[in-house]
Amino acid sequence: MADSTKIKAKLKDGIVEVKALATHPMLSYQEAERAKKEANFITYVVAKVGGKIVYEASTSQFLSKDPYMKFSFKGGAVGDDIEITWKDLKGTTDVSTEKIK
Repeated sequence: MADSTKIKAKLKDGIVEVKALATHPMLSYQEAERAKKEANFITYVVAKVGGKIVYEASTSQFLSKDPYMKFSFKGGAVGDDIEITWKDLKGTTDVSTEKIK
């Protein structure tokens, strides 16, 4: 997958607020067993600005389908690129980038 995360990042009063929606089926072990498929869900998410990590999370099967993430940080500027990368259980990696507004 590539660029399947929608990102909105806005700077206000020195703080960048990020909202991100990742497109992923997030198939838990129980759901996979019922559907006779292989479990697959996002296990790791990282956000970077200028190569610096501003958000990092290990996740599990308990996130909903197409998970929504919201976080904020200091140190970004209008026009900077924010890059969000996630990796799932099967090893698929997605990288999406958006400019801070």
